[in-house]
Amino acid sequence: MKAALALADGRVFHGRAFGSTGEITGEVVFNTSMSGYQEILTDPSYCGEIVTMTYPQIGNYGVNREDVESSRPHLSGFIIKELCEFPSNWRSEMSLDAYLKEHDIIGLSGIDTRALVRHIRDKGAQTGILSTLNLDVDTLVAKAKAAPSIVGRDLVKEVTCEKAYTWDESTWDIENGYGKGAKKAQFKVVAYDFGIKRNILRNLVSKGCSVTVVPATTPAEEVLAMGPDGVFLSNGPGDPEPITYAQENIRKLLGKVPLFGICLGHQLLSIALGGKTYKLKFGHRGGNQPVRRGEGHNVEITSQNHGFAVDPVTLQDDALITHINLNDNTVEGLHHKTAPAFSVQYHPEASPGPHDANYLFGEFIKMMKNFKGGC
Repeated sequence: MKAALALADGRVFHGRAFGSTGEITGEVVFNTSMSGYQEILTDPSYCGEIVTMTYPQIGNYGVNREDVESSRPHLSGFIIKELCEFPSNWRSEMSLDAYLKEHDIIGLSGIDTRALVRHIRDKGAQTGILSTLNLDVDTLVAKAKAAPSIVGRDLVKEVTCEKAYTWDESTWDIENGYGKGAKKAQFKVVAYDFGIKRNILRNLVSKGCSVTVVPATTPAEEVLAMGPDGVFLSNGPGDPEPITYAQENIRKLLGKVPLFGICLGHQLLSIALGGKTYKLKFGHRGGNQPVRRGEGHNVEITSQNHGFAVDPVTLQDDALITHINLNDNTVEGLHHKTAPAFSVQYHPEASPGPHDANYLFGEFIKMMKNFKGGC
Protein backbone atom coordinates (compact mmCIF):
# COMPACT_ATOMS: atom_id res chain seq x y z
CA MET A 1 0.00 0.00 0.00
CA LYS A 2 1.25 3.48 -0.87
CA ALA A 3 1.73 6.12 1.81
CA ALA A 4 3.01 9.68 1.99
CA LEU A 5 4.62 12.06 4.47
CA ALA A 6 4.03 15.80 4.04
CA LEU A 7 5.83 18.45 6.09
CA ALA A 8 4.38 21.81 6.99
CA ASP A 9 6.98 23.59 4.84
CA GLY A 10 5.76 21.74 1.72
CA ARG A 11 8.30 18.92 1.43
CA VAL A 12 6.64 15.60 0.57
CA PHE A 13 7.95 12.01 0.60
CA HIS A 14 6.18 9.03 -1.01
CA GLY A 15 6.78 5.45 0.06
CA ARG A 16 5.16 2.22 1.22
CA ALA A 17 2.96 1.71 4.27
CA PHE A 18 3.49 -0.94 6.92
CA GLY A 19 1.89 -1.50 10.27
CA SER A 20 -1.52 0.16 10.49
CA THR A 21 -3.35 2.40 8.03
CA GLY A 22 -4.95 5.80 8.41
CA GLU A 23 -3.79 9.39 8.79
CA ILE A 24 -1.98 11.05 11.70
CA THR A 25 -0.10 14.26 12.45
CA GLY A 26 2.89 14.90 14.69
CA GLU A 27 6.27 16.55 14.93
CA VAL A 28 8.68 14.82 12.55
CA VAL A 29 12.00 14.03 14.26
CA PHE A 30 14.89 11.60 13.80
CA ASN A 31 16.78 9.15 16.02
CA THR A 32 20.37 8.11 15.24
CA SER A 33 20.40 4.84 17.22
CA MET A 34 21.50 1.79 15.24
CA SER A 35 19.34 -0.55 17.34
CA GLY A 36 16.75 -0.32 20.08
CA TYR A 37 13.76 0.50 17.88
CA GLN A 38 11.43 -1.40 20.21
CA GLU A 39 12.47 0.69 23.22
CA ILE A 40 12.11 3.84 21.13
CA LEU A 41 8.61 2.86 20.02
CA THR A 42 7.47 2.36 23.63
CA ASP A 43 9.20 5.38 25.20
CA PRO A 44 6.38 7.74 26.28
CA SER A 45 8.69 10.70 25.61
CA TYR A 46 7.88 10.28 21.90
CA CYS A 47 4.19 11.05 22.37
CA GLY A 48 3.11 13.49 19.66
CA GLU A 49 6.06 12.70 17.38
CA ILE A 50 6.62 10.89 14.09
CA VAL A 51 10.02 9.24 14.52
CA THR A 52 12.46 8.63 11.67
CA MET A 53 15.26 6.09 12.16
CA THR A 54 18.54 7.01 10.45
CA TYR A 55 19.85 3.42 10.39
CA PRO A 56 18.85 1.98 6.99
CA GLN A 57 17.35 -1.42 7.93
CA ILE A 58 14.93 -1.72 10.84
CA GLY A 59 13.06 -4.76 12.15
CA ASN A 60 15.80 -7.35 11.62
CA TYR A 61 15.62 -8.77 15.15
CA GLY A 62 11.86 -8.53 15.54
CA VAL A 63 9.92 -7.61 18.67
CA ASN A 64 9.58 -9.35 22.04
CA ARG A 65 7.47 -8.76 25.15
CA GLU A 66 10.42 -8.09 27.48
CA ASP A 67 12.06 -5.06 25.88
CA VAL A 68 9.15 -2.63 26.03
CA GLU A 69 9.61 0.57 28.06
CA SER A 70 5.90 1.09 28.74
CA SER A 71 2.58 -0.65 28.18
CA ARG A 72 2.33 0.33 24.51
CA PRO A 73 3.86 2.50 21.77
CA HIS A 74 3.22 6.21 22.32
CA LEU A 75 4.62 7.81 19.17
CA SER A 76 2.35 8.98 16.37
CA GLY A 77 4.12 7.33 13.44
CA PHE A 78 7.32 5.49 12.46
CA ILE A 79 9.50 6.12 9.39
CA ILE A 80 12.30 3.86 8.12
CA LYS A 81 14.29 3.24 4.94
CA GLU A 82 13.92 -0.54 4.69
CA LEU A 83 11.66 -2.91 6.63
CA CYS A 84 13.03 -6.36 7.41
CA GLU A 85 10.09 -8.69 6.83
CA PHE A 86 11.79 -11.84 8.12
CA PRO A 87 13.37 -11.10 11.53
CA SER A 88 15.90 -13.49 13.03
CA ASN A 89 16.64 -13.51 16.75
CA TRP A 90 16.19 -16.11 19.48
CA ARG A 91 14.15 -13.65 21.55
CA SER A 92 11.88 -12.50 18.70
CA GLU A 93 8.15 -13.15 19.15
CA MET A 94 6.70 -11.18 16.24
CA SER A 95 7.69 -8.91 13.37
CA LEU A 96 7.84 -5.14 13.61
CA ASP A 97 5.06 -4.92 11.03
CA ALA A 98 2.77 -7.15 13.14
CA TYR A 99 3.60 -5.21 16.30
CA LEU A 100 2.65 -1.86 14.75
CA LYS A 101 -0.56 -3.37 13.37
CA GLU A 102 -1.42 -4.67 16.86
CA HIS A 103 -1.07 -1.19 18.34
CA ASP A 104 -2.55 0.79 15.41
CA ILE A 105 0.67 2.68 14.58
CA ILE A 106 1.26 3.80 10.98
CA GLY A 107 4.67 3.05 9.47
CA LEU A 108 6.28 4.44 6.31
CA SER A 109 9.15 2.71 4.50
CA GLY A 110 10.92 3.01 1.17
CA ILE A 111 11.71 6.74 1.34
CA ASP A 112 15.15 8.34 1.30
CA THR A 113 15.53 8.84 5.05
CA ARG A 114 18.89 10.55 4.46
CA ALA A 115 17.13 13.30 2.51
CA LEU A 116 14.44 13.63 5.18
CA VAL A 117 16.95 13.83 8.04
CA ARG A 118 19.08 16.38 6.17
CA HIS A 119 15.95 18.45 5.54
CA ILE A 120 15.08 18.39 9.25
CA ARG A 121 18.65 19.34 10.18
CA ASP A 122 18.55 22.29 7.75
CA LYS A 123 14.96 23.47 8.29
CA GLY A 124 14.28 22.17 11.81
CA ALA A 125 11.87 19.62 13.27
CA GLN A 126 8.35 20.51 12.22
CA THR A 127 4.79 19.28 12.07
CA GLY A 128 4.02 16.66 9.46
CA ILE A 129 1.22 14.35 8.37
CA LEU A 130 1.55 10.65 7.56
CA SER A 131 -1.26 9.19 5.45
CA THR A 132 -2.31 6.03 3.66
CA LEU A 133 -5.75 7.46 2.86
CA ASN A 134 -5.05 10.57 0.84
CA LEU A 135 -1.92 11.05 -1.26
CA ASP A 136 -2.83 14.42 -2.74
CA VAL A 137 0.16 16.69 -2.08
CA ASP A 138 -1.68 19.99 -1.71
CA THR A 139 -4.26 18.54 0.68
CA LEU A 140 -1.63 16.88 2.87
CA VAL A 141 0.56 19.98 3.10
CA ALA A 142 -2.47 22.11 4.04
CA LYS A 143 -3.36 19.63 6.82
CA ALA A 144 0.23 19.63 8.08
CA LYS A 145 0.24 23.43 8.26
CA ALA A 146 -3.05 23.44 10.16
CA ALA A 147 -2.04 20.77 12.69
CA PRO A 148 -1.14 21.91 16.23
CA SER A 149 2.49 22.47 17.17
CA ILE A 150 4.10 20.50 19.97
CA VAL A 151 5.05 23.82 21.61
CA GLY A 152 2.75 24.85 24.46
CA ARG A 153 0.91 21.51 24.67
CA ASP A 154 0.67 19.44 27.84
CA LEU A 155 1.49 15.96 26.53
CA VAL A 156 2.31 14.64 30.01
CA LYS A 157 -1.38 14.20 30.83
CA GLU A 158 -1.66 11.88 27.81
CA VAL A 159 0.98 9.43 29.07
CA THR A 160 1.01 9.56 32.88
CA CYS A 161 -0.50 6.74 34.94
CA GLU A 162 -4.08 7.08 36.21
CA LYS A 163 -3.30 5.96 39.76
CA ALA A 164 -0.29 5.16 41.93
CA TYR A 165 1.35 1.73 41.76
CA THR A 166 4.39 -0.06 43.16
CA TRP A 167 7.25 -1.45 41.07
CA ASP A 168 9.51 -4.29 42.20
CA GLU A 169 11.08 -5.58 38.96
CA SER A 170 14.86 -5.25 38.75
CA THR A 171 17.28 -5.18 35.81
CA TRP A 172 17.56 -7.94 33.19
CA ASP A 173 20.28 -10.53 32.65
CA ILE A 174 20.62 -13.14 29.93
CA GLU A 175 20.27 -16.17 32.21
CA ASN A 176 17.38 -15.16 34.47
CA GLY A 177 15.54 -12.34 32.72
CA TYR A 178 14.22 -9.63 35.03
CA GLY A 179 14.99 -9.96 38.72
CA LYS A 180 13.03 -8.89 41.79
CA GLY A 181 13.85 -6.25 44.36
CA ALA A 182 15.15 -7.04 47.82
CA LYS A 183 12.54 -8.15 50.37
CA LYS A 184 13.61 -5.28 52.60
CA ALA A 185 14.61 -2.23 50.58
CA GLN A 186 17.00 0.31 52.07
CA PHE A 187 15.36 3.37 50.55
CA LYS A 188 11.81 4.38 49.70
CA VAL A 189 11.49 6.34 46.45
CA VAL A 190 8.41 8.05 45.04
CA ALA A 191 8.67 8.49 41.26
CA TYR A 192 6.62 11.10 39.43
CA ASP A 193 5.34 9.64 36.17
CA PHE A 194 5.66 12.31 33.51
CA GLY A 195 6.10 9.50 30.96
CA ILE A 196 8.46 7.21 32.85
CA LYS A 197 10.49 4.42 31.25
CA ARG A 198 10.49 1.03 32.93
CA ASN A 199 14.27 0.66 32.87
CA ILE A 200 14.55 3.71 35.12
CA LEU A 201 12.38 1.92 37.67
CA ARG A 202 14.41 -1.26 37.28
CA ASN A 203 17.64 0.60 37.96
CA LEU A 204 16.21 2.16 41.11
CA VAL A 205 15.07 -1.26 42.35
CA SER A 206 18.46 -2.79 41.53
CA LYS A 207 20.10 -0.18 43.80
CA GLY A 208 18.00 -1.22 46.79
CA CYS A 209 14.97 1.05 46.48
CA SER A 210 11.30 0.29 46.93
CA VAL A 211 9.52 2.35 44.30
CA THR A 212 6.05 3.84 44.22
CA VAL A 213 5.03 5.55 40.97
CA VAL A 214 2.50 8.38 41.19
CA PRO A 215 0.56 10.37 38.56
CA ALA A 216 2.12 13.59 37.30
CA THR A 217 -0.47 15.77 39.05
CA THR A 218 -0.01 14.27 42.53
CA PRO A 219 0.33 17.15 45.05
CA ALA A 220 3.66 17.50 46.84
CA GLU A 221 1.87 17.22 50.18
CA GLU A 222 0.63 13.73 49.29
CA VAL A 223 4.12 12.68 48.21
CA LEU A 224 5.69 13.93 51.46
CA ALA A 225 2.97 12.16 53.47
CA MET A 226 4.22 8.89 51.96
CA GLY A 227 7.52 9.38 53.82
CA PRO A 228 9.93 8.95 50.90
CA ASP A 229 13.71 8.97 51.26
CA GLY A 230 13.88 10.49 47.78
CA VAL A 231 11.69 11.68 44.92
CA PHE A 232 12.42 10.89 41.29
CA LEU A 233 11.34 13.25 38.46
CA SER A 234 10.91 11.22 35.29
CA ASN A 235 11.37 11.75 31.60
CA GLY A 236 8.36 12.65 29.48
CA PRO A 237 7.17 14.20 26.21
CA GLY A 238 7.07 17.66 24.76
CA ASP A 239 7.34 21.18 26.07
CA PRO A 240 8.09 21.55 29.82
CA GLU A 241 6.81 25.13 30.12
CA PRO A 242 3.04 24.31 30.27
CA ILE A 243 3.56 21.63 32.96
CA THR A 244 3.03 24.23 35.68
CA TYR A 245 1.54 21.82 38.24
CA ALA A 246 4.77 19.79 38.23
CA GLN A 247 6.93 22.90 38.55
CA GLU A 248 4.95 24.03 41.59
CA ASN A 249 5.15 20.62 43.25
CA ILE A 250 8.91 20.51 42.72
CA ARG A 251 9.29 23.92 44.40
CA LYS A 252 7.38 22.58 47.41
CA LEU A 253 9.56 19.45 47.58
CA LEU A 254 12.91 21.22 47.16
CA GLY A 255 15.00 21.00 50.32
CA LYS A 256 12.55 18.66 52.08
CA VAL A 257 13.60 15.47 50.30
CA PRO A 258 16.38 14.51 47.81
CA LEU A 259 15.38 15.01 44.17
CA PHE A 260 16.76 13.34 41.04
CA GLY A 261 15.47 14.33 37.60
CA ILE A 262 16.01 12.88 34.13
CA CYS A 263 15.21 14.55 30.79
CA LEU A 264 11.82 16.31 31.23
CA GLY A 265 12.37 15.97 34.98
CA HIS A 266 15.63 17.90 34.54
CA GLN A 267 13.85 20.66 32.62
CA LEU A 268 11.05 20.90 35.17
CA LEU A 269 13.55 21.11 38.04
CA SER A 270 15.40 23.85 36.15
CA ILE A 271 12.20 25.85 35.68
CA ALA A 272 11.35 25.37 39.36
CA LEU A 273 14.76 26.89 40.13
CA GLY A 274 13.91 29.99 38.08
CA GLY A 275 15.25 28.90 34.71
CA LYS A 276 13.61 28.87 31.29
CA THR A 277 13.69 26.44 28.38
CA TYR A 278 13.77 26.86 24.62
CA LYS A 279 13.09 24.62 21.63
CA LEU A 280 16.10 23.11 19.89
CA LYS A 281 16.25 23.21 16.10
CA PHE A 282 16.02 19.44 15.71
CA GLY A 283 16.69 18.08 19.18
CA HIS A 284 18.94 15.33 20.51
CA ARG A 285 17.67 11.80 19.83
CA GLY A 286 19.98 8.82 19.73
CA GLY A 287 22.54 6.81 21.64
CA ASN A 288 25.73 8.64 20.72
CA GLN A 289 25.59 12.10 22.33
CA PRO A 290 28.92 13.12 23.96
CA VAL A 291 28.60 14.89 27.32
CA ARG A 292 31.41 16.41 29.39
CA ARG A 293 31.15 15.99 33.15
CA GLY A 294 32.62 18.81 35.22
CA GLU A 295 35.47 21.01 34.08
CA GLY A 296 37.90 18.21 33.27
CA HIS A 297 38.11 15.68 30.45
CA ASN A 298 35.54 13.16 31.67
CA VAL A 299 33.26 12.39 28.72
CA GLU A 300 30.17 10.16 28.70
CA ILE A 301 28.52 8.84 25.55
CA THR A 302 24.84 9.13 26.34
CA SER A 303 21.36 8.16 25.23
CA GLN A 304 19.12 11.18 24.65
CA ASN A 305 15.60 12.03 23.53
CA HIS A 306 14.44 15.63 23.84
CA GLY A 307 13.52 18.62 21.72
CA PHE A 308 13.89 21.34 24.37
CA ALA A 309 16.86 22.55 26.42
CA VAL A 310 17.52 24.68 29.50
CA ASP A 311 18.73 28.24 28.92
CA PRO A 312 21.86 28.56 31.12
CA VAL A 313 21.60 32.37 31.27
CA THR A 314 18.26 32.14 33.08
CA LEU A 315 19.38 29.77 35.84
CA GLN A 316 19.63 31.30 39.30
CA ASP A 317 22.85 31.40 41.35
CA ASP A 318 21.86 28.33 43.40
CA ALA A 319 21.94 26.11 40.29
CA LEU A 320 25.37 24.76 39.32
CA ILE A 321 25.76 23.41 35.77
CA THR A 322 27.57 20.06 35.95
CA HIS A 323 27.29 18.57 32.44
CA ILE A 324 27.62 20.08 28.95
CA ASN A 325 26.80 18.61 25.53
CA LEU A 326 29.99 18.61 23.46
CA ASN A 327 28.13 18.89 20.16
CA ASP A 328 26.36 22.19 20.85
CA ASN A 329 27.30 23.23 24.43
CA THR A 330 23.73 22.88 25.72
CA VAL A 331 23.09 22.21 29.40
CA GLU A 332 23.06 18.48 30.20
CA GLY A 333 23.03 18.47 34.00
CA LEU A 334 22.90 20.54 37.17
CA HIS A 335 23.15 20.37 40.95
CA HIS A 336 21.50 22.62 43.49
CA LYS A 337 24.22 24.29 45.57
CA THR A 338 22.51 23.87 48.93
CA ALA A 339 19.48 21.57 48.60
CA PRO A 340 19.82 17.83 47.84
CA ALA A 341 18.74 17.96 44.19
CA PHE A 342 20.36 17.17 40.85
CA SER A 343 19.29 16.30 37.32
CA VAL A 344 20.56 15.35 33.87
CA GLN A 345 19.12 15.97 30.44
CA TYR A 346 20.11 12.54 29.11
CA HIS A 347 19.09 8.95 29.98
CA PRO A 348 21.48 7.08 32.31
CA GLU A 349 19.18 4.03 32.21
CA ALA A 350 19.90 3.70 28.45
CA SER A 351 17.39 1.31 26.78
CA PRO A 352 18.63 1.79 24.18
CA GLY A 353 22.13 3.20 24.43
CA PRO A 354 25.44 3.05 26.30
CA HIS A 355 25.74 2.59 30.06
CA ASP A 356 28.40 5.26 30.69
CA ALA A 357 26.09 7.29 32.94
CA ASN A 358 24.62 4.47 35.02
CA TYR A 359 26.65 5.71 38.01
CA LEU A 360 24.08 8.49 38.49
CA PHE A 361 21.67 6.08 40.16
CA GLY A 362 24.43 5.45 42.70
CA GLU A 363 24.77 9.20 43.19
CA PHE A 364 21.07 9.35 44.05
CA ILE A 365 21.57 6.59 46.61
CA LYS A 366 24.47 8.52 48.18
CA MET A 367 22.35 11.68 48.34
CA MET A 368 19.51 9.88 50.10
CA LYS A 369 21.93 8.22 52.51
CA ASN A 370 23.54 11.54 53.39
CA PHE A 371 20.16 13.19 53.85
CA LYS A 372 19.16 10.46 56.29
CA GLY A 373 22.32 11.15 58.27
CA GLY A 374 24.55 8.50 56.80
CA CYS A 375 22.54 5.58 58.17
